[in-house]
Amino acid sequence: MHFDNRYATLSPKLFHKQAVKSLPTPMAGHFNTELAKQLQWSDAEQADWINIINGSNLPQEADPLAMVYAGHQFGQWAGQLGDGRGLLIGQVFDQQQKLTDLHLKGIGLTPYSRMGDGRAVLRSVIREYLAGHALHHLHVPSSNAVGFIYSHELQIRRERLEPSAILLRTADSHIRLGHFEWINQYQPDLLQEFAQHCLENYYPDCLNAESPILAMAKQVIDRNAYMIAGWQLVGFAHGVMNTDNLNITGSTLDFGPYGFMERFRPNWINNHSDNQGRYTYQNQPSIAHWNLWVWLNNLIPLANTKLANAHDKEQFKADLATCLEDFEPAFLTYYRSGLAKKMGLPQDDERCFDCGMAFLRILQAEQLDYTSSFRRLTDHAYTALRDDCIDTRAFDDFLSMYHEIRKDADQDSLDIDMQQHNPIYILRNHMAQRAIELAEKDDLSEVERLFTLLSKPFEKQAEIERAEDLAPLPSDQPEVMVSCSS
Repeated sequence: MHFDNRYATLSPKLFHKQAVKSLPTPMAGHFNTELAKQLQWSDAEQADWINIINGSNLPQEADPLAMVYAGHQFGQWAGQLGDGRGLLIGQVFDQQQKLTDLHLKGIGLTPYSRMGDGRAVLRSVIREYLAGHALHHLHVPSSNAVGFIYSHELQIRRERLEPSAILLRTADSHIRLGHFEWINQYQPDLLQEFAQHCLENYYPDCLNAESPILAMAKQVIDRNAYMIAGWQLVGFAHGVMNTDNLNITGSTLDFGPYGFMERFRPNWINNHSDNQGRYTYQNQPSIAHWNLWVWLNNLIPLANTKLANAHDKEQFKADLATCLEDFEPAFLTYYRSGLAKKMGLPQDDERCFDCGMAFLRILQAEQLDYTSSFRRLTDHAYTALRDDCIDTRAFDDFLSMYHEIRKDADQDSLDIDMQQHNPIYILRNHMAQRAIELAEKDDLSEVERLFTLLSKPFEKQAEIERAEDLAPLPSDQPEVMVSCSS
């Protein structure tokens, strides 16, 4: 690996350096060989991956540190948070010379653990490992993971005693919106230095703008709009979109009580701690907008610095507000474009979005499976779709409009778009649960099968698929609500 630990060059007030608290008698979970190669792991490092993830034989250049940040949780100020069980062990260059964070989760107590034990359980680590892998291959910006290990010797109590685990995850950045909240609240003198670091390392093209901070703000907003559109298009519900769980590069972080939607219910609550439904699938765009508003407010003190180049503070505040106005149109542009591809409709036809909405209304009214219904549309299985509907007239009206829009278009090209944007396989909760239950008995075969299956979600893999991978949730079975405990 080729390290360049740039975050560690910042003020030591922003982190705490410490060693990994390794697991006793670690066992191999799963190793993402392809990702390790992309990150330029040597053959020796790949062979020693268990000890590297366990922190017992980190590369000499590694410089483990726990980040401190703050945040709003469920819309309320939560004060100081931070890496309560994670360490940024370093930053490495991948094969394209892109800087990537290596971050261990489940390493024991840090100064930011609050009331936690600093550990992660095998159940949550498997869910995060597979989710990041799934989103990556669905072409949604996301963190990923090199691998995980686990231990029966160290049992962790959540709702029950569970095996402990450590996950080595990767991301283009672990700098969260909440980092700016912490600095602005507790160390405001560091704000300019920190913003400069973000510009130089993540948005260097903004440095020569008239107002580098405004230029960066526009890009952060745009990238998050793109990510959220990606979530909505694949039916992904994050479940806990606190300001400390969104980063400045617009890539998915922190897989807790997430879920891939089965029946199309936009108001589905997948986090059983979300009593008010704040983080439902349908609310994700507006919550992202709110989180970005909070973040922009923490940039206001930069008004009188060279990074803002503002004439006065009030004008700078107005300019930041104008930046935020770009979120909704950007999100809608990305979402409409993606929906057109999922529907197999020409994007330049004004009727395209209305047709897509008509299809979604049918899925919602009939409580049909989101992923398999789009795949049936891809396969031109119109009769099967119609047979699933009680209100066949609504479906017939939709299908008539659908064929009318497509009739003069290049249907072969549109069908290719559909095949590349409508997955056959998603990570359904029951699939992850089966893998977890087997793994807790030291059978990692289902983790391996799902890892392979989700590597090519748009391709039929009859040789390894199970019937349950494709089966819609039975009509009498409620969706799973997942715990935040991990």
